[in-house]
Amino acid sequence: MGRVQLFEIRLNHGRVVYSPGEPLAGTVRVRLGAPLPFRAIRVTCAGSCGVSNKANDAAWVVEEGYFSSSLSLADKGSLPAGEHSFPFQFLLPATAPTSFEGPFGKIVHQVRATIDTPRFSKDHKCSCVFYILSPLNLNSIPDIEQPNVASATKKFSYKLVKTGSVVLTASTDLRGYVVGQVLRLRADIENQSGKDTGPVVASLLQKVSYKAKRWIYDVRTIAEVEGAGVKAWRRAQWWEQILVPALPQSALPGCSLIHIDYFLQVSLKVPEATVTLPVFIGNIAVNHAPLSPPPGLGLPPGALSPAVPSAPPQEEAEAVAAGPHFLDPVSLSTKSHSQQQLPPAALASVPGASEPRPRDGSPAPHPLPPPLCISTGATVPYFAEGSGEPVPTTSTLVLPPEYSTWGYPDEAPPSYEQSCGGADPGLTPGS
Repeated sequence: MGRVQLFEIRLNHGRVVYSPGEPLAGTVRVRLGAPLPFRAIRVTCAGSCGVSNKANDAAWVVEEGYFSSSLSLADKGSLPAGEHSFPFQFLLPATAPTSFEGPFGKIVHQVRATIDTPRFSKDHKCSCVFYILSPLNLNSIPDIEQPNVASATKKFSYKLVKTGSVVLTASTDLRGYVVGQVLRLRADIENQSGKDTGPVVASLLQKVSYKAKRWIYDVRTIAEVEGAGVKAWRRAQWWEQILVPALPQSALPGCSLIHIDYFLQVSLKVPEATVTLPVFIGNIAVNHAPLSPPPGLGLPPGALSPAVPSAPPQEEAEAVAAGPHFLDPVSLSTKSHSQQQLPPAALASVPGASEPRPRDGSPAPHPLPPPLCISTGATVPYFAEGSGEPVPTTSTLVLPPEYSTWGYPDEAPPSYEQSCGGADPGLTPGS
C-alpha cells in the first residue's frame, strides 16, 4: 500500500441534505503508512452551477458560483504514520440554491480537502458531495389559489369540408402541488360537428431550461393518461387524477442558468386541439381549500367518475338529424394510464387526498385508489409539508427522470413507463 492509505471527508451524523443557512460540520480523516511531509492541509466548501451545450458533457460553457469558503486545518509540517482527524465547520449561505442534476447542467455543492505536499511531490485530494434543499412554499406564489382553467376551439374538417367545431376546456383543482399530492383534472368537450373526435390525452410535462450560449429546452412527459373520444353532436366530461411523483421543485431560486417549469397539457388527437395549464411543484402545500372553478367547470368531490354508456344508436341518429342539438353530457372512460395503481391504504397518507364519494352524496364503500409510479433518475430529497427534515421515500434520494440514455437532439427522450422500468425491482408502490 502507498504512504496515504486513507484520505476522506465524513459529514457529521452521515447527513447529506442541508437547508440554506445551516451549519455543515464534518471531519477530514487521514491514515498514513509512513510519515508524510506537507505544506498545508486545507478544506473548502463550495457551491456552483455549470451548463453545457451537449448532453452529459462536463465541459461547461457557462458557469456561476454561489459560495466558496476555505479553512486551513494544519500548517507546514509532517504527519506521522497512523490515524489523523481534522474537524471542520462551515455556515451555508442563506441564498444557496437547491441542488439539481440534469443532462445539460447541474447545481452541485461539495466539500473538498487537499494535502499540499512539498515541491515535486503529488498533492492528495478528496471530495464529498452534499445536497441543499431550499423549500418552495407554494403559498408564496401569487394567485396560487385561483382556479386553473383554459379553453380552446378548433374547426373540424373532413376531406377539406368543414363540418363544425370542437370546444375543449380543461381545469384542475389547484395551481400548485407537492410530491405525493393528487392532481385532479376535469376536461369538458363539446363536439359541435357531425364527426367523432379522436381520444383525449392529458400529460404532465416537465420543461427544464438551460442558459448556455443559447437557451436549451429539455421537455419530457412525466405522466400521461388517455380517455375515449366524443361522438358527433355530443358533449362529454372526463375526470382523471394523477399522483404527483417524486420531482424537483419548480424554478430554482438563486440560480440564473437553470429553470424548471411544469405544465398539464390536455389535447385531442382529431381534430388537433390543445390547452396547456401551468402548474407548480413545491415542498409546502397550499394551506387552504381551492376556490370553486367557474360554473360548468367544477371538479366533483370524487376522483374518477364511472364511465356512462353512450346513447343508443336510435338516440344518436335523432341527434345527428337534428343538427346541433346536444344530448345530456356523458362521462368519458379512461383507456390507458402511464401510472400504476396505488393500494387504497396508501391514499390516507397522501397530502391533499380525499376519499371519493358518489355523486348522490352517499358514502363510498371503497375509496378509489389514485395512480402512482415510482420516480427514478438523479437529484435531492424533498420536505414534507411544514417540516424541516427530509421525509423517507422509496429511495435514499428523490430523483428526477433518468436522462443518461438520451442522445439529444437525435433521439426521443425515454417514456415515463420506460423510466419506471428502470426502478429498483425491490421497490413497490406505497412502500
